[in-house]
Amino acid sequence: MTNKHAIHRQFTTHNLQFTKYAFTLAETLIVMGIIGVVAALTLPNLNSSTGDKEKVVKLQKIYSNLNDAFGRAEAVYGPISGWCSGISDNSDCSKKYVDRFSDFLKVSKTCNDDYGCLYSDDDYPPYMRGVILADGASVDIGTTSTQFSQASSSVTYDAPEKYCFGDIFVDIDGPNKGKRSNGYDIFRFFVTTKGIVPSGGENAIDQFNPNGGADYLATDWVIKFGNMDYLKVKSGKCPDGKTVLNWTTNTTCK
Repeated sequence: MTNKHAIHRQFTTHNLQFTKYAFTLAETLIVMGIIGVVAALTLPNLNSSTGDKEKVVKLQKIYSNLNDAFGRAEAVYGPISGWCSGISDNSDCSKKYVDRFSDFLKVSKTCNDDYGCLYSDDDYPPYMRGVILADGASVDIGTTSTQFSQASSSVTYDAPEKYCFGDIFVDIDGPNKGKRSNGYDIFRFFVTTKGIVPSGGENAIDQFNPNGGADYLATDWVIKFGNMDYLKVKSGKCPDGKTVLNWTTNTTCK
């Protein structure tokens, strides 16, 4: 056999093997279809999980910044119990709160109306004042209607200092973005003599129920456990159909 015939035979054999093991167009399309179906089922959950994590991180950061601003404001202006001394109007007192918090927050805009950045006269009493932070989140602060009275839903019973001086509503996406819905991007804090307290804590009078749907009372849950798995709950249970969230043993659906 000449070298020419040997080379031709090797080339033919290689071609036969390649033809034998290659995917047909139909097989390739089937595989691509399967991959597409899996991606369609997986990506929404992945995107949702990533979005929730971003919200958690942002809320935790805002909480830290609010507490820092509160501590620094008290160091400069004295205890919060004296901030509104001589002021009888809740709206004016709220403005005083916002002004003093703003000294220690990165503020890009002040909302100059009686209802803060987030709410209107249709859905909240007219004593909120608000700012928009540099990261786009809005912070609305308002004094309680019974200022300086014992908190009815803000601090745990076992806390030595149980006095609530105001509410803080945070929209982590800002007033013009996101879902604008409680427990999704709107969360509540309380201004107390012990600092900024996330609403709905385990021992709070108004404890958040993680199996009851989204609520601005979810603030403490999100900060403490680092998840928004209450959004995954259907008919009182996690997607596995078994897990029921609670504050001790089942703090995540995973």
